[in-house]
Amino acid sequence: MTSLEQNYLEINRNSWNNRLESHLNSDFYDLTGFMNGKSSLNTIELDLLGNIQGKSILHLQCHFGQDTLSLARLGANVTGVDLSDKAIKKAQELASQLNIQANFICSDIYDLPKHLDEHFDIVFTSYGTIGWLPDLNRWSSLISRYLKPDGKFIFVEFHPVVWMFDDNFERIGYNYFNDGAIIETESGTYADKNAPITQDYVCWNHGMGEVINNLIKNDLEILSLEEFDYSPYNCFNKTVEFEPHKYRIEHLGNKIPMVYALSAKKK
Repeated sequence: MTSLEQNYLEINRNSWNNRLESHLNSDFYDLTGFMNGKSSLNTIELDLLGNIQGKSILHLQCHFGQDTLSLARLGANVTGVDLSDKAIKKAQELASQLNIQANFICSDIYDLPKHLDEHFDIVFTSYGTIGWLPDLNRWSSLISRYLKPDGKFIFVEFHPVVWMFDDNFERIGYNYFNDGAIIETESGTYADKNAPITQDYVCWNHGMGEVINNLIKNDLEILSLEEFDYSPYNCFNKTVEFEPHKYRIEHLGNKIPMVYALSAKKK
């Protein structure tokens, strides 16, 4: 195991701290629109969440809290968790500025039991989260731990097929399956590819079977699984917007899945 791989938490915390200012200033996150009342949530996850008025929600890997606060605007009692101290500080500032009640915790999610001892109606996580985690059994166990009996897990993620390709979707560059840590250096960021920043990061690919079987193993019953041939975010190279807020890789069209969404229930 390389020193980079051993220190993945520190490397990734620094990586996300380094990205934050560019993300706050990006059109991608449209912070001005959000502050003026725009929701950051997409139809895919809203359809799965349903009516969340009065529900308690644990939001894992929440970045600087836009989705967390959007859930709170819909009437939920929300706790957001993220590794990045700078992102959590910004989330708390936004909650205060908007006068929205939400709880934020700065923690690696594997360490969350040291900071939080509650049970929730819903655990939610979405878009670009599990790739930062080496162990999906621990992740699934954590989700199970925090759900009330019959509580729901709502998960939306970029499809593992997407992560097989090189950056320009011209060739297969990575293993579909979890083949160990992927250690890379990035210039810019998905929210602003021209941002004058550079950061190292450590991530892992996780196939669909790895995700689903670990959830099942940890007492979660899969209720639904859906795949989508588009991304609601323009965060990849070589994209085309074929409908408002729906993006595909232009030369691949609808031939590959780009996002999947699942719901599960705690037994």
